[in-house]
Amino acid sequence: MPASQRVRTIIAVLLIPFAVAVAAVVGVVLLYPFGDGPKVDAGSGTPVDGVVTSASTGACNGDEQGGTQNGAGKCLVVTVRMTEGAAANREIRTVVPLEPSTPRFAVDDKVVLAYSGGNPADGQSYQLVDFQRSIPLALLAGLFAVAVLVLGRWQGVKALIALVISFVVLVFFVLPAILAGESPLLVGIVGAGVIMFVVLYLTHGLTARTSTAVLGTMMSLTLIGVLGALWAAFSKLTGLDEDTATLVGLLHKSIDTRGLLLAGVVIGALGVLDDVTVTQTSAVWELRAANPSLTRRQLYVAALRIGRDHVASAVNTLVMAYAGAALPLLLYSSISGVGIGNILTSQSIAQEIVRTLVGSIGIVAAVPVTTALAAAVAAQEKPAIEEEAPPKRRPAGQNERRAAEPDRAASRERSASRERPANREPAATRERTANREKAPAREKTVTRERADSLDERDSREIAARRRAAEWDPDEPLDPPVERAPVRRPRPSTRRLE
Repeated sequence: MPASQRVRTIIAVLLIPFAVAVAAVVGVVLLYPFGDGPKVDAGSGTPVDGVVTSASTGACNGDEQGGTQNGAGKCLVVTVRMTEGAAANREIRTVVPLEPSTPRFAVDDKVVLAYSGGNPADGQSYQLVDFQRSIPLALLAGLFAVAVLVLGRWQGVKALIALVISFVVLVFFVLPAILAGESPLLVGIVGAGVIMFVVLYLTHGLTARTSTAVLGTMMSLTLIGVLGALWAAFSKLTGLDEDTATLVGLLHKSIDTRGLLLAGVVIGALGVLDDVTVTQTSAVWELRAANPSLTRRQLYVAALRIGRDHVASAVNTLVMAYAGAALPLLLYSSISGVGIGNILTSQSIAQEIVRTLVGSIGIVAAVPVTTALAAAVAAQEKPAIEEEAPPKRRPAGQNERRAAEPDRAASRERSASRERPANREPAATRERTANREKAPAREKTVTRERADSLDERDSREIAARRRAAEWDPDEPLDPPVERAPVRRPRPSTRRLE
């Protein structure tokens, strides 16, 4: 027997994402650098931890002077007790140039130093790099996990697992593959595909609804990649900002910086796209469950109204996210005095504009595309109908005992009513009871009066007939007797209580 159209549609929706997932896995296997990665010497030294014991201004040769960090000295002399490395539990003195960008260190600050080799007890072998932030970040991550688990419960657990897997894909696949010389755009597309499948299917389950969201996300990502490549070439973006130039200098080999820019566009838009596509598919399925009589077109129109509001907020979110990340660059460009036109068309700002607008176009396109797919699939599904649970079988004799219980309860109620004192009844109830008891007596009195009236009338008629039968024509007539009309009582319309 051939499959119905509904079954074929659902199977197609499930198989297309599965085929793309297989292709993504194959891409990971082909692009992953199984050999040793490139050896890069960043020249920053080996990081070691320490605790600041004193900090004061002084000469740049290490001689301390009086005053604080804001004094007239040109350098900052910091004494650090090492907590790890070759000089653990020993104090070293290092000098930091006192500039506007120099952090202000205080006693008991936990810091990170870069050890460049040489004598571990010599302060010149170390460079003060940054503060230690592992504990604050760990506490914040724990607070985030607790908030997700409290609200999402089991769904939150799956979301956290998907987040960890996404981080693993970025760190252990995307970054090594790009550093190994693979095409950044191809690596970004494959990595985004793996993250998309893992996050959506692990979080929302292997259903037709999730597959619809995956299809909408894939189509939107494809549109973003194509538009990004076209506009990057059309606007002649090279992707060589300050950070990328530093990376190229450390690698000592060529890298596709434009592809790196496009890979960032695809991966950056993936998170917002997942939100939009999942929301639209859920809206369509909920509308279908609320009103199973809706047609495909009606589902599409109703869900699209929800999507318009979502798009407005999502686009603003994406723009603000990119603007916040590039805020220092925007500030620097605003004080350069070269004009707003030159600022917006510079390499660093233009690539952020392309990144933002291309991602926003993909998000806008994801709403009608995903809604149309979801309406087509949801219209083929039959609405779920809750079946009534079969009655539980009771032990033998239990049905008879339960059937007799209402009769026993009624008998007990009647007995209690008879035994209940009369003075406990309300006054209105006692009055109605007395009226019902007087009603039969009143009816008997009325009936007796009617009977007497009828008997008196019949007696007069009988006497008149007898006199007519014995009448003699020669006998003078008696004066006629006037009969009073008999008035029959009208039936009472008043309700007898």
